[in-house]
Amino acid sequence: MSDSSASKRAVVLLSGGLDSATVLAIARGQGFACYALSMDYGQRHHSELDAASKIAKSQGVIRHQIMPIALDAFGGSALTDRSIQVPEAGGEGIPVTYVPARNTIFLSLALGWAEVLGARDIFVGVNAVDYSGYPDCRPAFISAFEALANLGTRAGVEGEGFRIQAPLIELTKAEIIRRGIELGVDYAPTTSCYQADVEGAACGRCDSCRLRAQGFAEAGVADPTRYR
Repeated sequence: MSDSSASKRAVVLLSGGLDSATVLAIARGQGFACYALSMDYGQRHHSELDAASKIAKSQGVIRHQIMPIALDAFGGSALTDRSIQVPEAGGEGIPVTYVPARNTIFLSLALGWAEVLGARDIFVGVNAVDYSGYPDCRPAFISAFEALANLGTRAGVEGEGFRIQAPLIELTKAEIIRRGIELGVDYAPTTSCYQADVEGAACGRCDSCRLRAQGFAEAGVADPTRYR
């Protein structure tokens, strides 16, 4: 898909994981010229950024921007503070893998880039079914952020306004995988593990690994995940 032939643009948040790879394919399938935005936010490993680069290239995005933002300066999460251990068992409440205000920050940056690009659609792979209980993955949050986007930007006040698209939000992991397979997504390069090694190999024990493995099993699709 070339920029000149595209009639509409979208910014897609691309983490390098299974969900965001699927969302990118959905956006492209809807005819959007896609600009992928990934965050180098001080996460435990950079293998997910390597995965994001591979996904962006394979799906033919117009541009892939990796934005440095040092959330590890604050810490407060097992994903940004190496002194906090990544849990390998479920528990009650919001887990320590929650990164404070992460999706608010990520969507704000995507919003800024979208306004510059003249894009009116922002795609994000949040999910409120098979997820870890993060408050910024719920429909109410997405609706609230869309309202904020249209109150706090020139494009929102004087232009067409923005749409925050979360097409996976009410799907199970198995349904997400089936949708991606229909769209030709190759899940082999994706990385979902909270503590993947430098090569991107997964631990197979953290919450994200368990949800991913369960999704492939329920979808009846061979799991391409590389485990260490």
